[in-house]
Amino acid sequence: MTTSVRPPATTDVPVPRTVRPPRRGRRAARQPSVLLSKAGVTALLGLAAVYTLAPLTWLLLSSTKSREDLFGTNGFALGDELHLTQNLQHLFTAQDGVYLRWMLNTVLYAGVGALLAAVFGVAAGYAFDKLAFPGKERLFALVLLGVMVPATALAIPLYLLAAEAGLVNTFWGVFLPGLVFPFGVYLARVFSAAYVPDEVLEAARMDGASEFRIFCRVAFPMIAPGFVTIFLFQFTQIWNSFFLPLVMLSDQDLYPVNLGLYVWYSSALSQGHPEDYLLAVVGSLVSVAPLIAVFLMLQRFWKSGMTAGAVK
Repeated sequence: MTTSVRPPATTDVPVPRTVRPPRRGRRAARQPSVLLSKAGVTALLGLAAVYTLAPLTWLLLSSTKSREDLFGTNGFALGDELHLTQNLQHLFTAQDGVYLRWMLNTVLYAGVGALLAAVFGVAAGYAFDKLAFPGKERLFALVLLGVMVPATALAIPLYLLAAEAGLVNTFWGVFLPGLVFPFGVYLARVFSAAYVPDEVLEAARMDGASEFRIFCRVAFPMIAPGFVTIFLFQFTQIWNSFFLPLVMLSDQDLYPVNLGLYVWYSSALSQGHPEDYLLAVVGSLVSVAPLIAVFLMLQRFWKSGMTAGAVK
């Protein structure tokens, strides 16, 4: 009688895994590189901050000095006494208050001009993105070509056109060119393509809304942060504009503040009027204040959601 020998029952014995030692060497090597990268980024940001704030610091300190301290002390040191109030009073009363006239002109050129340029730019960018019309891409190529042309290269052609239209040495000769902002049209098309869904527009069209109503009530709230961005870009560009007013204007009552400060500075250098140099310094400080105020007031729109106003 043969007995069958059964194979021994196999039990699942876990195979021990080889425990690898932690890669301390690589981690230790990475930590110094991370620290160096952070230190490098911090150093670059610090240099950028110093580069940005140093001229403003010099301007602020120099505006508090008297004429003697302005030329007799270090630029980053305070004078013997603070004369900021007297300097501001002298600035606003010099030449029958012409500085206030220059500031008002600049507010009209930059404020109203940038607002209208932003409206036109957003409308044009939305049309290039959402509407279909013949030659759309060719026209947009011309817009991109306008982005690449520097503003100084257009000053002389604009002067010749203004001379033919009788707008030289007038308010409109400086104001009208500021309404054209090709880069704003490009930005508006990018914002429209990214943050205005086609489905929402189709739903509004099915409800019977006109294209103008759709743009005002549906699309514009979605791209409101883009509108603010375009406005700030154009506002800063017009506020800092110098060459076009220099070419276009000869009447001091129409000067923007940059051109007026240049006149005072040139008078101080060429005609030997050191008091005009102090006026140019204090006037430069005052001219920076509206730019800072506008950026501080409108920065919350940048931080708001890009889809604010969308239909839920």
